[in-house]
Amino acid sequence: MLSNAQIEVAIIGGGIAGVTAALGLLRRGISVKVYERASGFREIGAGIGLSPNAERAMLLLNPDIHAVFKRLATPNTEDWFQYVDGFNRSQQGDGEDLLFKVYLGERGFEGCRRTDFLDELVSLLPAGCVEFRKELVDITEPEDETSPVALYFADGSMAYADAVLGCDGLRSRVREYILGVDHPAVEPSYTHKFAYRGVIPMKDAIQAIGEGKALTRYMHLGPECHVLTFPVSMSTMLNVVAFVTDPNEWPSLDQTTLPATREEVLESFRNFGPVVTAIMNLLDQRLDKWGIFDLQESPVASYVSPRGCVCLVGDAAHAAAPHHGAGAGSAIEDALALAVGLEEAVKILTAGLESISRRKVISAAFAAYECTRYDRTQWIIESSRFMGELFEWQAAGFERDPDKCHSEVEWRSHKIWDYDVENMIKEVRESFVTKVSESVGETV
Repeated sequence: MLSNAQIEVAIIGGGIAGVTAALGLLRRGISVKVYERASGFREIGAGIGLSPNAERAMLLLNPDIHAVFKRLATPNTEDWFQYVDGFNRSQQGDGEDLLFKVYLGERGFEGCRRTDFLDELVSLLPAGCVEFRKELVDITEPEDETSPVALYFADGSMAYADAVLGCDGLRSRVREYILGVDHPAVEPSYTHKFAYRGVIPMKDAIQAIGEGKALTRYMHLGPECHVLTFPVSMSTMLNVVAFVTDPNEWPSLDQTTLPATREEVLESFRNFGPVVTAIMNLLDQRLDKWGIFDLQESPVASYVSPRGCVCLVGDAAHAAAPHHGAGAGSAIEDALALAVGLEEAVKILTAGLESISRRKVISAAFAAYECTRYDRTQWIIESSRFMGELFEWQAAGFERDPDKCHSEVEWRSHKIWDYDVENMIKEVRESFVTKVSESVGETV
């Protein structure tokens, strides 16, 4: 039985956003239940890279999360992100011409396999914290402030919580509940780019393209296509993400990942240089083809429900194209902001002020989260689309100019990497106090 000062939080979705949010709340003594519609935890995609801002957020959210990442993270052999001409034949005789490079910071932006990261995080969750095969179909927030939020699942079961975090990704059911079924942001927009994803044994990659290319981060640029490569699994594998501009509509109404073949990849990159061609030839015969969707064309106007007890986190709130590599990091920042806000809410409830209801403090915590996170996350959506165009020589005024591209990539990247996470926490706390004071008409 919960004390009057405790908050019961339901998390919809058991991906990286949901699990890290759960671990952050549990660290602060807040009761959590994760509802996952699949029969087990799963992550789509091969590799994941986390930048310095994400690492700082992990440390403050729950140091155990950061310890997991550092245990799995594969160091780059250089502290620079290399951007090369993957299309034209090299003038330097090494397969590709260096266009520019951006400083990552010491061991910055390291990578690991998504499944490994999620598996290790899940092992930190206490028994009974997760329920599987729970597909959300509806939510009810009662007008009565003393009543909890009701969750309805496809199997006919129900659950109750004081606060609900929608961590259910790109096609979020919680987003549909908050915005309404007919809102244009319920369905994400196809960016008219897709990506082939795969991993290559590192020994094969080194033999084909050399240690220098295989053991650090490279972006191979070109017209209408580009390729990201970086080491994962302690440099035993090379992660490959090969992006292609697509003038057509995405062929599936309900799946963002479809099967593909190596022959399709080779056809897409048939005119590229020898390094890119060598990488593509090493991919498995069967691959994933990943449609790139985001929420730019119809942004989510609010991350919080009108009654204030349900909010969106990570891709459910602000799904962006992956060209900044900022999706998971943004979700972890979100989780930290929410954990701090809800921790402040519990403190006020513990103080036993009769004029402040549980609903009011939760609403204030969620409002503070949105106020602190909205502008940054919306900018990342816009900038991520732009970066995809820049990498494929489609950005007007930049095209193939390496100096202009360098300047643009550098400031945009560091705006993400250099984010002051501790100041974000300060902003959440200050905003929370303001929101609570507004809701009760007095200074807290």
